[in-house]
Amino acid sequence: MIKNLRSVMLLSAALALGSAAMATPAAAADAPIVAYNGVCGSAYKVVNHANIGNKGTVFLTYNSSNGFNCAVTVRKGSGSAIQMVVGLKRTSDSPSQAVQDEGNYTSYAGPVYREAAGQCVDWYGNISGTNENRNGTNCG
Repeated sequence: MIKNLRSVMLLSAALALGSAAMATPAAAADAPIVAYNGVCGSAYKVVNHANIGNKGTVFLTYNSSNGFNCAVTVRKGSGSAIQMVVGLKRTSDSPSQAVQDEGNYTSYAGPVYREAAGQCVDWYGNISGTNENRNGTNCG
């Protein structure tokens, strides 16, 4: 009986450790691969992000005092200017109403702003042809 109890305890511990180990890579994959650079302004807090392959991260920020969202695409590392894009719109807007910054930049594209208090937003980033977008997020 003691041997069986010991086996059950060891199995439970192994499963717990295995679950924790499996959770760690997922959490790490969700972390931004670059830090937010603060260009939206001090009143804007990061509310979402999406990694753009291994090239950088597009950040969505929000200012609760004025109801504006801001988005910026931040490149990993530095170097010569490369094609970068950031865009933002209310989900209810037509695509032509998106605010976008596109050009050749050394470190980031944006910031771009859109008033969207109480509404969902679509936001996207692109670095050298690698796209990442989110639709209908951060509602409210």
